[in-house]
Amino acid sequence: MSLDPKRTVRELKELRALTATEDGAQRVAWTDVWLTSRTWFESKLHGLPVEHHLDAAGNRWVTLQGASDRALLLGSHLDSVPNGGWLDGSLGVLAALEVLRRIAGEFKGRPPVTVRLVDFADEEGARFGRSLLGSSAFAGTHSIEADRVRTDKDGIPMDAALRRCGVEMDQFPDAALEQKNAAAYLELHIEQGPVLENLMMPLGVVLGTKGVERHAITFHGQEAHSGATPMKVRRDALAAAAKLALEIRSIAGRHSEAVCTIGSLKTFPGIVTAVVGRAECALDQRDLSAAVLAQMYREAREASERFAKEEKCTVEWSRIWNIEPIQFHPDLIKRCREAIAETAGVSHQLPSGPLHDAAEVSRAGIPTVMMFVQSLGGISHNKIENTSEEHLELAVRAFDRLATKTMAWIQGS
Repeated sequence: MSLDPKRTVRELKELRALTATEDGAQRVAWTDVWLTSRTWFESKLHGLPVEHHLDAAGNRWVTLQGASDRALLLGSHLDSVPNGGWLDGSLGVLAALEVLRRIAGEFKGRPPVTVRLVDFADEEGARFGRSLLGSSAFAGTHSIEADRVRTDKDGIPMDAALRRCGVEMDQFPDAALEQKNAAAYLELHIEQGPVLENLMMPLGVVLGTKGVERHAITFHGQEAHSGATPMKVRRDALAAAAKLALEIRSIAGRHSEAVCTIGSLKTFPGIVTAVVGRAECALDQRDLSAAVLAQMYREAREASERFAKEEKCTVEWSRIWNIEPIQFHPDLIKRCREAIAETAGVSHQLPSGPLHDAAEVSRAGIPTVMMFVQSLGGISHNKIENTSEEHLELAVRAFDRLATKTMAWIQGS
């Protein structure tokens, strides 16, 4: 069976018709629509010389046994955010399927190395707020006790929702058994940002995923009557928080790939007739360099203390979550760059701001690289998410070329 990138586009449209509404994709993990998408995907395996099963965390594995047990892993995720796009995650899974078909056909069902496709469960964390759930179980970085008590918006516990889908959280550690013989992992994904489109380039090689520092910051001032309290004596917590929200732009701006975001802000008492006595905000900082990330955290903290003093307030910080930067494997970055250049004539390197399953696979010590395809308008997690069909087909061809190069690398290493 020869490679057919147009089939990948047709199957993406078929999946969209099956699992989307007029508001966008609805394949939220651990829901009936998600289960429908997985059943649909399983039907696409009929006639292929593969074995497939679900692991202890609900990740689906499809194995084409090779002459060598050393395995090339290809994958992504089928789950989506609510009202999401038609390509996020699903492109990687269906492109991997097309590459698997080509390899099975070319080698008459027995390639030189084993090829395994994986659809990781719950990459998005849309229902319970825990991203990379399935891939973290695979990598052995799961957090079962912290996660089992999570609830969705209807109060349903996470462990109950997973049990309904046949997954027991206590068995998560067994998912790491799938690491056996894994020699490399490749993932194709839409960029989800505007860089490639702005450069007028269809494809890019991903250097790694940015590390994240995420903190809750609370400024404490003094509630007071807005009409009776002179400006000079106010202890306005919102004023201090606002200064920090602007300052983080300068902090990020000193580093070419860094981003800093204050994406939420709550004020108390939250009425127009009172000076804000308490302001709570959340800061998200990202960069591919651990040193830069540490510097930005230090600068933001020092700035918050300075602004708190200026506004006669106090400030306290608490860490919400963090993950170290993940650098992808240099040998696979080189092969990805070559595959893109040979397919599209030009290649670009960039880090990933969003997290991906590839980051968890890399944390497990498995050589990893990602390939990005251009996102129109830089929009994702939205029903208008899109990539031109020409670029989708180009991406499948480049990803297939990368798989071939990586198989040869595995054989030679």
